[in-house]
Amino acid sequence: MRTPQAALPRRLGAALLLSLLPLSLLPLTGQAQGVAQPRDTLTVGIAQATGTFHPNIESMLAKSYILGFARRPLTGHGPDWRPVCFACEAVPTIGNGGVVLETTPDGKPGMRVTWRLREDGRWGDGRPVTAEDMRFAWEAGRAFETGFGGAEFYRSAYEFQSPDPRTVTLRFDRVNFEAGSAGGFEPLPTHIDRPIWEADRRNYRSRTAYDTDTANPGLWNGPYRIAAVQPGAGVTLERNAAWAGPAPAFRRINVRVVENSAALEAQLLAGQLDMISGELGLSLDQAIALERRARGRFRFEYRPGLVWEHLDLRMDQPPLSDARVRQALIMAIDRGRIAGSLFDGRQPVAATAIHPDDPMIDKALAPWPFDPARAGALLEEAGWRPGPDGIRRNAEGVRLSVDLQTTAGNRSRETVLQVIQGMWRAAGVEARIANQPPRVLFGETLSKRGFNGAVLFAWISSPENVPRTTLHSDEIPRAERNWSGQNFPGYANPEMDALLEALPQELDAERRRPMWARLQAMTHRDLPALPLWHRAEPHVLPTWLEGVRPTGNMSPSSLWVAEWRVR
Repeated sequence: MRTPQAALPRRLGAALLLSLLPLSLLPLTGQAQGVAQPRDTLTVGIAQATGTFHPNIESMLAKSYILGFARRPLTGHGPDWRPVCFACEAVPTIGNGGVVLETTPDGKPGMRVTWRLREDGRWGDGRPVTAEDMRFAWEAGRAFETGFGGAEFYRSAYEFQSPDPRTVTLRFDRVNFEAGSAGGFEPLPTHIDRPIWEADRRNYRSRTAYDTDTANPGLWNGPYRIAAVQPGAGVTLERNAAWAGPAPAFRRINVRVVENSAALEAQLLAGQLDMISGELGLSLDQAIALERRARGRFRFEYRPGLVWEHLDLRMDQPPLSDARVRQALIMAIDRGRIAGSLFDGRQPVAATAIHPDDPMIDKALAPWPFDPARAGALLEEAGWRPGPDGIRRNAEGVRLSVDLQTTAGNRSRETVLQVIQGMWRAAGVEARIANQPPRVLFGETLSKRGFNGAVLFAWISSPENVPRTTLHSDEIPRAERNWSGQNFPGYANPEMDALLEALPQELDAERRRPMWARLQAMTHRDLPALPLWHRAEPHVLPTWLEGVRPTGNMSPSSLWVAEWRVR
């Protein structure tokens, strides 16, 4: 599974906006006045709100970041991009006996994967985290009307076994080199949410206690619990009294949502925020500009990450259903110039979704070039010829128009869209920009495929993450599947489907390499999404805080909050 990411801005304007802030927004805090404050509270700024707090419903990085403080998934990936255990004792592998190859009852190659839960795992109400919590997650995931993400994982896991309260075994009807990392399979408090789910499975996603009783301590098994929610504005987290791990440093953590990136920076400078999350805070260009102006006041860490900024295309509708048009659009964007001028050349132009540091990158595959002449020739070939106002038209007189959308309030993305709009205009393509607040864009427009043209956002993933949820035709969100799936473009290619089925079943990494190369070649040619660049995460931290370890992958730095300390 992948998680949609946030953010980018622009140099211009932050200082201006700060100067225009009403006096009522300028805090007269002790910190601003130089008076020492007890540091038992940490206030973190992020650029997006989340629509739900349920771990398995809707993939949003804002939710992932917040829940990193309050829950412990089964597994994740560390700052070194290697699998790690959170709620379990060891990542299962063939070498340690946690993964056993076997034959399924119908004679197919399958596997058995066993996780051993930590003995000290507790929900916030004191109940132990047990295999029954995993059983509930498995049953809810396999009931596809529930609408959980990662449907293929649950479809393949055909049997659940639990010989004791701390041992969980899943039997899969196929082998999968990623099975030990568990994907989104994680404990859900069966004593709270199972009755709700059993009463109405289809509407569980709108009735779950995660959203109707979010401050219930029994929902959380991490160092903190969510104590209060300010809808659209943030959450308050307090120490989880049942947490048995290292005691976290802060009594309270406030996560404040400021969707306008200029206001986010202004609140940091004004002392209303202690830090800005690198996962979904300032864009790289905004952070670079801020560092020049506020060097020494904050600590800046730039983490290259598995964050892929791109334009998802609605490729099952004209004119984007024509591959020649999609290829012309990518060649009409001077991505190198945008990345150089906005991001100081620190974000490499992407050939595909695969990051240059991913072990399965095909280095022979170059990004599409900026080539206006070739773009024009392709559009001519596709029947789009310049009209009297410069906008191309087809034989029926239809204008070549593409709707463009991104997260409103994110200055960098808004700037990027405006630049792309101008570049496409030069190629004879009309682009109409209609941005939306993140919770609307991700919660409705994308998840229910309510867009008609192109949407600029980012995916964040784990290393060697098979992109089944974004490229397999079974993952196109549909009402009959309660809108599960992340294949928003509607990409349907039988060869890609077959490859996505076969690739996870190859356990030998070297044998997977040519399969990954083929996958990259197909997405490079078919362009269900226009690749822009691979992002770097700019973390803006107070100089007095240590222990924050940016990861650059789907496991946010907040999962290691118990290591955060005041100097």
